[in-house]
Amino acid sequence: MPKPTPLSGFPELLPAQRYVEQQVVTTLARTFELHGFANIETRAVEPLDQLLRKGDTSKEVYVLRRLQAATDGSAADKDKGIGLHFDLTVPFARYVLENAGRLEFPFRRYQIQKVWRGERPQEGRFREFTQADIDIVGRDTLPFHHDVEVARVMLEALGRLASPDSIGLPGFRLQVNNRKLIQGFYAGLGLTDDGIDEVMRLVDKLDKLSVAQVRELLLTEAGVSEEQADKALALATIRATDDSFVDTVRDLGVKHELLEEGLAELAELVRACAPLATDRTRIEADLSIARGLDYYTGTVFETRLDGFESLGSICSGGRYDALASDGRTTYPGVGISLGLSRVLVPLLQRGELTSDRSVPSVVLVAVADEDSRAAADAVATALRARDIPCEVAPSAAKFGKQIRHAERRGIPYVWFPDQGEVKDIRSGNQVAADPATWQPPTQDLRPQVVTNSERQSS
Repeated sequence: MPKPTPLSGFPELLPAQRYVEQQVVTTLARTFELHGFANIETRAVEPLDQLLRKGDTSKEVYVLRRLQAATDGSAADKDKGIGLHFDLTVPFARYVLENAGRLEFPFRRYQIQKVWRGERPQEGRFREFTQADIDIVGRDTLPFHHDVEVARVMLEALGRLASPDSIGLPGFRLQVNNRKLIQGFYAGLGLTDDGIDEVMRLVDKLDKLSVAQVRELLLTEAGVSEEQADKALALATIRATDDSFVDTVRDLGVKHELLEEGLAELAELVRACAPLATDRTRIEADLSIARGLDYYTGTVFETRLDGFESLGSICSGGRYDALASDGRTTYPGVGISLGLSRVLVPLLQRGELTSDRSVPSVVLVAVADEDSRAAADAVATALRARDIPCEVAPSAAKFGKQIRHAERRGIPYVWFPDQGEVKDIRSGNQVAADPATWQPPTQDLRPQVVTNSERQSS
């Protein structure tokens, strides 16, 4: 069999990298659960009519079928018309509708799960990747304070990931806007509903095109006047880390009731999040953000990773008031999704993050000879009974070779049962020890996530 080659867009991690990912997942789950979010997992597939009903995603959906699917019409193909989910929001909306009678509203859930998207692989963009979502869904109504809550929870989670005492990821900039603000502003300019949608779509290209290019598109494709184009672009250039953007918007001279509603909501959200901001996790009102999916109706989020802005938004979402409805009851929601793979895989591949050992073992129990392996196993059993991860040497090689084996795996301690001693192979310090009472230092008990800067300074 020839040596296999990597499959583009489907990243796989080495053990030390996988440990970093696990720690990130644990940190996120712990934060979400502190705020009362329950964990769920939805199935990997959804009916195509559900996957395709919102947003321009038809080119990205992977269709699922059996290799031997019936093609002659002699038997119904039960797998016909299903595909792998491309995000977690659409499956969650379906989950809410199916289980509404058994859920307590407002329903708060978090979901950390793989999704599949058939787009061109590049740095930070994959065909199979992991997302971490939180959502709050109500029945018929959902007060705006839940928009604020979702933003605060994710800001806290990102802060924990960026903390040098935790994972040590680069800093984050959580950018927020409100579609009511944008739509009200455009309506105040005299645009029709179709014109509003088209201008919103074009202005959303500002992260890829220059202001001049977007202005030309507004004039030629959206058919707006030069004054309307200039006002729309003036709105999109407004940034603020406090509620000062309100006066800046009003200075543009546009008036509309929906605009005022959006300004009030966005100002409330920014003020509520400001106390959680740090030098590594910041909140910013960015009035260029609209989000491409058409189901967002109010608050919208995007997030940039400091030093890795080329990755685009790595954490996004917003308010959706009509995504889930059974015709009688509507379940409005608000949520935000962190692209876990989009953040981590580039950092791991560049060596910016790793763990200080590739195995959980903190102790390698040495074997003097094969006749004494039972004694080594007994030591390992005693250590494991006290939640100390360990492994027994694979062979009764010379102790020097066994120590080098531990070094290659990053295991800090070697236990010598025949001597009743344990050795810290980093310092060379060797002491008498009893497996029933010996305890390694807390920082050695589990692998530690380390950044590139920490390795260089050590």
